[in-house]
Amino acid sequence: MDITLSSLSSIPTCYATVSIGTSDSPLDQKLEAIAGAGFQGIELGFPDLLSFASKRQNKDVQPQDFDTLCDAAGEVKQLVEKHGLKVVMLQPFSNFEGWPEGSDGREDAFWRAKGWIRIMQEVGTDMLQVGSTDSPHALGSLDYLASDLQQLADLLAPHNFRLAYENWCWATHAPDWKDVLEIVEKVDRPNVGLCLDTFQTAGGEWADPTSSSGLIEREGGPEALQKQFETSLAIMSKTIPKDKIYILQISDAYKPKQPLDPKPDESGMRPRARWSSCLRPVLFNGGYLPVVDVAKAVLKTGFRGWFSMEVFDDGPDGSDQDWKDMKAYAKKAMASHERLLKEVADA
Repeated sequence: MDITLSSLSSIPTCYATVSIGTSDSPLDQKLEAIAGAGFQGIELGFPDLLSFASKRQNKDVQPQDFDTLCDAAGEVKQLVEKHGLKVVMLQPFSNFEGWPEGSDGREDAFWRAKGWIRIMQEVGTDMLQVGSTDSPHALGSLDYLASDLQQLADLLAPHNFRLAYENWCWATHAPDWKDVLEIVEKVDRPNVGLCLDTFQTAGGEWADPTSSSGLIEREGGPEALQKQFETSLAIMSKTIPKDKIYILQISDAYKPKQPLDPKPDESGMRPRARWSSCLRPVLFNGGYLPVVDVAKAVLKTGFRGWFSMEVFDDGPDGSDQDWKDMKAYAKKAMASHERLLKEVADA
């Protein structure tokens, strides 16, 4: 499918609130910066909702205090509307699927799901992002994972809510786009689709933060790696139905100054998760991933939906704080989006 620049002009733009300032930055200022840069919607990050509610209550609101969080979500909806924005998605709902039957983790997962659905109702969004579980306790059968997501989809359906399933490249059982596509096909619900992500795709199939080259090192060298990655993207373009892509998240990644330890850290975070948490800049600002290639592959499906900036940028050495100037950073993000559209368009 040809990608004409004119066909890209209608792509709506979104910005994750967790990707600007910090969770302590006033949400109103975040929204002002996002709207001022020309974005049309937000992914509402749960940490920002927690922070907003805590400031309103003058105490630390707990993630399980859904009554208080729902009250805060109603106020957030008003703020969002004041800035002419839309809450595209609530994120990130994590470690939901795969818990063994009868486990405390499973009971907690479904209890959390019902609480988040209440928040979605109050904040005015119809989409929930679910990241593929990275719990070491999750069972590995894709059929079992799909069954859990079917149950979540059925909880969402009476409210006309959707589930956007994202592969996290450090996930326990579904780290790449083929895995989550297979699971979504097994779920077979009209309200379940994909949240694709340039970082999660290229960072899982092409790059490796634990190697000295920054690339996945395998037999045949970089040339074989590139060929395999291009084949994966070609398959993506031909196999994912455009209507099953709900959103595309955009970010790049810095090559770590020193290779990351391949072992999980003391908190259990795997290396790609640690890489993701602070070394993900906006596109064309020092990263090295083939983001344009991933975006092209997604657009070749015919998808022309939400492009969302989800970045975690502490600079190449993890200590920069450019994001403190939220207005300037949001404008830099919009400039990178505009350049991306020109780069992906066929000549």
